[in-house]
Amino acid sequence: MPVLEVEHLTKFFGGFRAVADLSFVVEHGEILGLVGPNGAGKTTTFNLITGFIPPTAGRIRFHGEDVTGRPPHEMAHRGLVRTFQNTKVFAQLTVEDNIRTGCFLQLPRGMRATMLGLSAAEEAALRTRVDELITFTGLQSHRKTVAQDLSYGDQRTLEIAIALGADPRLLLLDEPFAGMSRGEADRCMALIHRTRERGVTVLLVDHHMDTLMKHCHRLVVMHHGEKLAEGPPEVIRADPKVIDTYLGGRVDA
Repeated sequence: MPVLEVEHLTKFFGGFRAVADLSFVVEHGEILGLVGPNGAGKTTTFNLITGFIPPTAGRIRFHGEDVTGRPPHEMAHRGLVRTFQNTKVFAQLTVEDNIRTGCFLQLPRGMRATMLGLSAAEEAALRTRVDELITFTGLQSHRKTVAQDLSYGDQRTLEIAIALGADPRLLLLDEPFAGMSRGEADRCMALIHRTRERGVTVLLVDHHMDTLMKHCHRLVVMHHGEKLAEGPPEVIRADPKVIDTYLGGRVDA
């Protein structure tokens, strides 16, 4: 059974059709890239899948369950967790405390624990989880750094660490490399691969075709809200529609 099934997803904003009859699946353990130029409908598709906006038509299934229109907090509890195109961290909190906020979702009492206080067992488990994520994401030297003082690349890494704190089954990353240097992007991609190796399936949005072709198992190419092509990178690279529409009518040898 696929992790995620998107079936004939459609979204109108007034008379503008942002997503049009879009269908694809995400298989367990893969990195699937959703790619297309700015305005192709990629982020709108993310917002539909994660419940931030309701679809006009279509269905979304997560591990076989129809979750169409479920609000974001319910999706997160089910294990469908996302990051955002614009970095979302708590600027005045340390790296450690930012990651703690993501981990609260998996505590038995959830965010209520922040108001009612943690038991000794909960505090110990939370501390262990935070320590593990700081090490896994390579943020050890920034543990006590306030988030706003991090480099942009480290802020993006921190956002992924927060998302991992929620123990996702499917992690949706919205343009994680935007604004990064080449070195930062390479480190971020290495983190994404390590995340997949831990059993987390990844759905990745970006408009850089070359980057996704190097690192994704399959690609779904969007254009004007529609699916233009789907398949492994070698198939996408040779697809005439992609060549004509996205690659400017040529492919480098």
